[in-house]
Amino acid sequence: MLDISSSPVGPIGIFDSGIGGLTVVKALMALLPGEDLIYVGDTARVPYGVKSPETIRRYAGEITEFLIGRGVKLLIVACNTMSAVARDSISALARVPLIDVIEAGAACALAQTRNNRIGIIGTPATINSKAYLAAIGRFDGSGEIRAFSRACPLFVPLVEEGWLDHRVTRLIAQEYLASIIDEDIDVLILGCTHYPLLKPLLQNIVGPGVALIDSAQAVAENARRQLQALQMLNPASGKAQRDFFVTDAPDHFRRVGEAFLGQELPQVRVISL
Repeated sequence: MLDISSSPVGPIGIFDSGIGGLTVVKALMALLPGEDLIYVGDTARVPYGVKSPETIRRYAGEITEFLIGRGVKLLIVACNTMSAVARDSISALARVPLIDVIEAGAACALAQTRNNRIGIIGTPATINSKAYLAAIGRFDGSGEIRAFSRACPLFVPLVEEGWLDHRVTRLIAQEYLASIIDEDIDVLILGCTHYPLLKPLLQNIVGPGVALIDSAQAVAENARRQLQALQMLNPASGKAQRDFFVTDAPDHFRRVGEAFLGQELPQVRVISL
C-alpha cells in the first residue's frame, strides 16, 4: 500500500549494490535539480550479481527499510540485479512509489532498434532471471524482436576498482561481447547501472552502429512524470541536499564518484544494515 501522506519536500531515495547507481543520480541531478536525494551504495557486499536470490532479497529489504525510515517520497532501485530478483519484495516494503531500471531499459531498446536484434548484458543474476526478456516480450507488439543475452560478472568489480579504461577491462569486454556482436545487433542494453561507467570503452568495441541503452535518463524522466502526477515535486527553491551512504570504503566511493559526477561529493557516511 502506498503512503499518500509523504511530503513533497521529502527526498528521493536511490540505492544500488555499489557505485553504479550514481549514473541514475547524475541524471536526476540534471533533470530534477531541486530535489533532495539520498543514495545508498552497499559497498561492503558488492557484487550482488553472483549471489543467491534469497540473499539479494534480504539485502534489498534492509536497504529499503533504511530509506523508508528516512522519509523518502519516491524509491528508485538503481540496480538491475535487485530489480530483476527482488522487485516484488521491495514493493511490499516500500509504501511509496517505486521505479526500477529494467522496464525503462527495455522500452528504450525497443524504441531504438531498427533491425529488431537486441543485445543484453548484465550480471549473472539479472541474465538468469530473464527479466529483460520478459519486459521486452511485454512491450513487443510485433513479435519480431530477437534478443541475445550475455552475463558479464567481472564488469562490476572492475568498475568498483575504478578500472574504467584499463587494458585488462578492454580485453575482458572484448571476450564478453564477441558472441553478441556476431548476432548483428544494433542495440545493446547495459543491464547493470555500473556498466554505463564503461560506456566509452564498450562503444569503441561494439562500434558506432550499435546504440548503447543506459536506462538512467529514462528512470529520471519517469521519476519526474510520477512526481508531477502525484503533485509531489519539491516546491522549495533552496539548494538541494544530497546525502550519500555506503556500507564500507567511503573514501574509495568518494574518489570514484567525484570522477564520474564531475563535482565534489559531500561527506560520505558509513552505515550498518
